[in-house]
Amino acid sequence: MTDIFDEIDEDLRRERLSRLWNRFGIYVILFVVAVIAGTAAYSGWRWWQQREAQATSVRFEAAVKLADEGKHQEAEAAFNALAKDAPAGYRALARFRAATELATRDKAAAVAAFDTLAADTGLTAAERDLARIRAAMILVDTGAVADVKQRVQALADGTSPLRHSARELIALSQYKAGDLKGANTTASLILEDQETPYGVRSRAELIRSLTAPAPAKAGEAAPAPASAPAPAAPSAKP
Repeated sequence: MTDIFDEIDEDLRRERLSRLWNRFGIYVILFVVAVIAGTAAYSGWRWWQQREAQATSVRFEAAVKLADEGKHQEAEAAFNALAKDAPAGYRALARFRAATELATRDKAAAVAAFDTLAADTGLTAAERDLARIRAAMILVDTGAVADVKQRVQALADGTSPLRHSARELIALSQYKAGDLKGANTTASLILEDQETPYGVRSRAELIRSLTAPAPAKAGEAAPAPASAPAPAAPSAKP
């Protein structure tokens, strides 16, 4: 008798399972299919991303090679192309490099390009500050002190890691403009900052020594410091 009841229970369980499957089986199948499809789609997306990153890296290296070979217009065109269709990280870097190549033939246009980068809220604050520094580096040789200060005075007055470069560029522009007293004051400000990097500190010491007033003789006013060739502006590539 026990076997009969066991068989009846087994039949009832199978019948209930069958009814449950008939009712919900399609949802189970759809869920499994969705999981498999989602996994496949994610794997495909990752593969596509990696392939695009590798292709972009090759294109970027080719553009850098053109720049290193002195083919600046070709390099500029290659970087501009990357700036249009490369992944986000490469786009920003390509825009900086394109502006750098542009500076080899049109410094005013390059300043405008860096100003555009500095105003782009889609970039990080650090990238925008770097664009201001790059514009000021060009203006040290081509613009007025006011032009340089317009880009980097806020950095020079703040606590940004770029404040040292900003102050150095202001000092250089003052020196080249013949404002020796101003250059001396700015160089002293650089030297007073205990966090000033060694390279910037060394150049600031040179500027201050070149702009220091000569000792006055008894009964004579101290003469203005003699003009001397300005130290070279710091070079940088993003």
